[in-house]
Amino acid sequence: MLDYKDPQPPQQDKRWKMVQAEMRRHGYASHSLIQVLHAVQSTFGYLDKDSLRYVAEALRVPLSRVYGVATFYHYFSLKPLGEHVCVVCTGTACYIKGVPQLLEALNDEYGIGLEETTPDRKLSVTSARCVGACGLAPVVVTDNETHGRLTPEMFVQRLREVIAK
Repeated sequence: MLDYKDPQPPQQDKRWKMVQAEMRRHGYASHSLIQVLHAVQSTFGYLDKDSLRYVAEALRVPLSRVYGVATFYHYFSLKPLGEHVCVVCTGTACYIKGVPQLLEALNDEYGIGLEETTPDRKLSVTSARCVGACGLAPVVVTDNETHGRLTPEMFVQRLREVIAK
């Protein structure tokens, strides 16, 4: 049986000590699930199956709950992301104001769509149901910087600028 005061991580990687410290700080409490998932993601860059299982076991919560939280919040990623991340708002206002055209321009320029990463791993594009900036629709967030009222041309130019950094 797992010793909940010192659970064993899925592999022998020293970075797990940071995650374990976060769990200890919260007393391995189930209500710390989001904080622990943030710790895993910031440490490893994404949440893989083994890390989700480990967090579920260590915090004594069902794996289905851990997976549900990890897939509900757009911040979390279940696969490695590229060097730059672009979040496209797919809420109703953004969709009506031009998200389909932005995605078409993205595909034309980079050959990828939502939830994909370029082959060179320079750019990942994810989606969010709403980023809360409906008055600026359509909205994208590139590397945590919000841009609104984008045309497809402006969107592609913004991505070029981000990748050139």
